[in-house]
Amino acid sequence: MKSKIFAAVLSILLFASCQNSLDLYPLAEPSAEKWYSNETEIQLALNDLYRIDWWQWDEDLSNNYLSDDGFYRQSLTPVKAGTITSQWDFSTTFWRNSYKAIARANRAIVALNSDETKAKVAQAKLDIYLAEARFHRAAQYARLVNHFGDVVYSDQVISIEEGYSIGRTNKKTVTTKIYEDFDFAMKNLPTSYATTAVKRATKGAAMGLKARFALYEGDFKVAAEAAKACMDLNAFTLHPDYSNLFLQSTKNSKEVIFSIPRSLELKQTVGPISDIITRNAGGFGAANPTWDLFCAYLCTDGKTIDQSPLYDPRNPFANRDPRCTASIVEFGTPHLGFIYDPNPTALQVTRLSSNTKVTNNDNRANAQFASFNGLVWKKRVDDSWLLNGRLIETEHFVIRLADVMLMYAEAKTELNEIDDSVLAAVNAVRARAYKVAVTATTYPAIKTKAQAELRREIRMERRMELASEGLRYMDIIRWKIAGKVLNRPIYGILDPADLKTKVVDKNLWFFAGTPTIDQDGTPDFTAMAATGLIKNLVLTTWNDRQYLWPIPTSEIQINANMKQNEGY
Repeated sequence: MKSKIFAAVLSILLFASCQNSLDLYPLAEPSAEKWYSNETEIQLALNDLYRIDWWQWDEDLSNNYLSDDGFYRQSLTPVKAGTITSQWDFSTTFWRNSYKAIARANRAIVALNSDETKAKVAQAKLDIYLAEARFHRAAQYARLVNHFGDVVYSDQVISIEEGYSIGRTNKKTVTTKIYEDFDFAMKNLPTSYATTAVKRATKGAAMGLKARFALYEGDFKVAAEAAKACMDLNAFTLHPDYSNLFLQSTKNSKEVIFSIPRSLELKQTVGPISDIITRNAGGFGAANPTWDLFCAYLCTDGKTIDQSPLYDPRNPFANRDPRCTASIVEFGTPHLGFIYDPNPTALQVTRLSSNTKVTNNDNRANAQFASFNGLVWKKRVDDSWLLNGRLIETEHFVIRLADVMLMYAEAKTELNEIDDSVLAAVNAVRARAYKVAVTATTYPAIKTKAQAELRREIRMERRMELASEGLRYMDIIRWKIAGKVLNRPIYGILDPADLKTKVVDKNLWFFAGTPTIDQDGTPDFTAMAATGLIKNLVLTTWNDRQYLWPIPTSEIQINANMKQNEGY
């Protein structure tokens, strides 16, 4: 009896969600008389689908690094340790939150299709509300399929008894349903809203997320068509300045297709975010970009650092793609009120507000837990992060135009349908980084139409453009390179005494060598490590079963029809 009650409770958690006003009525029959009685209540119900809990990235702004773009000191997430189990809290929360959102969307759709609601709402408005709910349902199922494969699918409100026994649906069937929902949303959602202050789903959002889902699933034709449709709306434009696009002071950029706003006033924030604030500024400096990411940025001639004559390992920030120093703090430059310098001989550093020298706590010679590889994040971070108790209101980007343009280019390349539109899309993204027109000759435009070469260029472009935006993990998963990039060490600088004598005093600071860049655009530090002049901080270990996440243990225990993914 106890196990039956336990099963019922967990079933409610899976298909009903946490307690709030949307969950107080029976799941099987939402009350049109008590809810959805007018358009205001419909909009309030749909508002809950925009809760940030349903839209979290795979990688956050602190220490949840799943990919090779970031790391947290010498700790590893289960993905990078190869130890994912069906009790991993991150995937369990991901699963639970997605189904909470789906349950809300399904209840809204059932109610919106009821005779009571149809009698009160004009059909044109009803179609928009239905499109909004179906957009959210499609987006959540898309995230689930991308991460778990076959998933539990229902487009109806589920009873407790059904939730106790329903099994997984083949992802091909679910994919068809996802496309149908996105297509309905694309047809019926508005292109834009009358005020830019309104942050709701639009046609472009449906097109963009459909393209992303299709690309992740290898459905390149659908991805290319959806991405092109989004671009052809001409409703979005690339933000003129890559650096300030991500700051919390930048609002309503025309590049952002879909986002979840945050507000200090309304207590919708991120933080405290001390892990990526430097130690001189009062943070921990513990969550950092990897050398893998740093070395993946091209030089200004468009070549990788192992091939470009412009690259100098003694001055590795010079002559690099502008997104390098927009994303990672360059040594010797101002950052959060101080000159940033991790060199072990820089025991003091300038405090900019007083132009005085102070102890340099971003140097491991003074503070052993300063950045383990010398690098700290600059993307999104500015002096405003030090205010309001380090709570920030940066807009949570779900998808933006540059991503859609690169998805279009990638999908067309994989189809081997490479034409001028493909090069125009990827070059527009690169030209924006250099703050020049796509037709300019002062940036390294991509010119090749050879499929393998262009594939490599696009993969490197995605990494430079989208660093620290929660997208790298799914890129390495769908490209099937996780077994390579997450099965080797994370490297950093030597401990202070050895760093000074073996590297700095030998005029080898910052890099004691140059890694090679492989066919996927990823650095290989094997030769550098053999010199003993860099440190193996921690070894990552990949397990191929992790290309799909496990179904949570709690779901397997209560449902005999719920089958686990292979290897778990």
